[in-house]
Amino acid sequence: MINGFINLYKPAEWTSHDCVARVRRLLNTKKVGHSGTLDPLATGVLPLAVGKATRLLQYLPAGKAYRAVIRFGLKTTTDDLEGEVLQQQSASHLQRQQVEAMFSQFVGSLTQIPPMYSAVQVDGKRLYDLARQGKAVEVPSRQVMIHQLHSQKWQAGDQPELTVDVVCGPGTYIRALARDMGETMGTGAVLVGLSRTHSNGFDVDNSVTLEALEAALAAEAFVPVAAGSVMQHLEAIALPSELAHRWCLGQKLAIDEVAPYLSIERMSELNNVPLRVIDAATQDFLGIGEVRMGTPTGQLALNEAALTDAASQSKVFAAKRVFATL
Repeated sequence: MINGFINLYKPAEWTSHDCVARVRRLLNTKKVGHSGTLDPLATGVLPLAVGKATRLLQYLPAGKAYRAVIRFGLKTTTDDLEGEVLQQQSASHLQRQQVEAMFSQFVGSLTQIPPMYSAVQVDGKRLYDLARQGKAVEVPSRQVMIHQLHSQKWQAGDQPELTVDVVCGPGTYIRALARDMGETMGTGAVLVGLSRTHSNGFDVDNSVTLEALEAALAAEAFVPVAAGSVMQHLEAIALPSELAHRWCLGQKLAIDEVAPYLSIERMSELNNVPLRVIDAATQDFLGIGEVRMGTPTGQLALNEAALTDAASQSKVFAAKRVFATL
């Protein structure tokens, strides 16, 4: 069984699910998941988790980056070239400096309305399904974060195009960003090209294509990205072997037992914060744990009343996701 991550390069015309299905067949396992959908026309980084690493997807570092091509003078139903044209006009009067001047309006925390053709759910149904059925619904807005916008290229013309690098938080729709920029400029705009250059700690420069992955597997040369290296952004706690073994068995450790391996000054800050657990002797990654209220496992056996007596609870170090066993 392979356990770890794959920094996959998603090709154009493939859905994220297509990629997952292909990797499942290549690895002969159902335990493959991804950390964030890419539109079919988009290319770039699609982090995949395999085997036990699927338990760790929620703990990947946040943050995504894209290179987008935005065309002004056009509006469509999908906010890209896939949809029906709603409006088309000349935007030849736009200058690069004008467009770049409005970047400040789109940096920071924004209220964004996702495209009608998106995977957002309303009353348990995907927006794109409702749109295809011709049903009009109110698309819920969301708060997103755009950290940086950097202009890379300007192509003048009747419908000029801007290539821009976007660094953003999770849940941001670049199609919606293009649409809103077009509204601000008074010309309309759509997304005509998109590549994800960074996602959840993975960079496009280190990504692998499906073809390269298949070739590496055929040559028995494939090595997944180790889960421990992907979790490096989390604060670590190194447990000695005896405590590590008990923790891997799911036991709740008394805080006094692990206190020497935690920062006591920051104990209150660590409540319910995921911590990277490693074996002090081997430095092997064992999984994700947390400091929270509970009853140490040893006390449970001695005092059954602790199960119901909240006053008897204290801080413990407990497992959230165990990756390795000892």
